[in-house]
Amino acid sequence: MRSSFLDYAMSVIVSRALPDVRDGLKPVHRRVLYSMWTNGNRPGRPYVKSANIVGYVMGNHHPHGDSAIYDTLVRMAQPFSLRYPLVDGQGNFGSIDDDPPAAMRYCCSADTRIATSRGTQRIGDIFDAAPHSDNDVELEVLDRLGRPVHASKLFHSGDHSTLRLRTR
Repeated sequence: MRSSFLDYAMSVIVSRALPDVRDGLKPVHRRVLYSMWTNGNRPGRPYVKSANIVGYVMGNHHPHGDSAIYDTLVRMAQPFSLRYPLVDGQGNFGSIDDDPPAAMRYCCSADTRIATSRGTQRIGDIFDAAPHSDNDVELEVLDRLGRPVHASKLFHSGDHSTLRLRTR
């Protein structure tokens, strides 16, 4: 029994916990990046909620808890965790001083678009908000069922510089 457990533990460590020597990615990193690719999350396209990405990964490729997947997504977006961030995150993805990232429902992973009666529009095209500001707004947006909903607040989290890396 003891040797069986040790064999299993070592296989888990080698296959899941240690990064692959070829690219430095763990299986969960690879699953998140593959899911983002298949979902159309690429440079130059609109950001989507992190919860959308996590749900897709969990439903299709990584049937474990959402916190492990979100932690992986956050780490790949943090410029202080990786030399070249693999994900272009928008929102609060934590800080080097151990400030935690915002909940995945608040963080977007291109310019966030909102659904209005005039179609989808970039928030930046509707409001000229100063970085790091709370703004009172009067706007009617559409909920997920297409019903009009009143929006009264807009928070501009600032401009966040990122490095982009393209491979062939």
